[in-house]
Amino acid sequence: MDGQDVNAAREIAALPPEAAGWVDHLGIAVADLETGIRLWRDVLGLELERAEEVPTEQVKVAFLRLDRATGRGHVELLQPTAPESAIAKFVAKRGPGLHHVAIAVADVAAALRSCAEAGIEAIDTAPRVGAGGKQVAFLHPKSTGGVLIELCAAAPPQGRQPIPA
Repeated sequence: MDGQDVNAAREIAALPPEAAGWVDHLGIAVADLETGIRLWRDVLGLELERAEEVPTEQVKVAFLRLDRATGRGHVELLQPTAPESAIAKFVAKRGPGLHHVAIAVADVAAALRSCAEAGIEAIDTAPRVGAGGKQVAFLHPKSTGGVLIELCAAAPPQGRQPIPA
């Protein structure tokens, strides 16, 4: 974890567990990751931070920094690796484009409880591991004005498992 990540983690840790901190990333479905990287990095000038495969989600992802000064906020490009993946189905139905908005929270489980209390339907009933080892959960678009929202929190320190809420 670099200094920017540590500062961001400290800031969000100070929030109430269910509070939203900032837009963590914008998830954009692409048919081809390299083509997407060329647009966002080479044409639009964003810095490629990392790329990885997330086998559990059947995607390859690339994270490009929106703010080089703070490291906060990213564009996440998502390329499906299997035709039955959620991203492949999204691209087949709607074409490439904005897939989700991810909001940083300190505690995904607490945020899910707050959302449930507010009558917001969740896709995930408990946090799961997403890209970069982050804890994630999604809220259903029919409860959020047509927008798929991802709640995400920093990955737990290496060697420690998150404590279930």
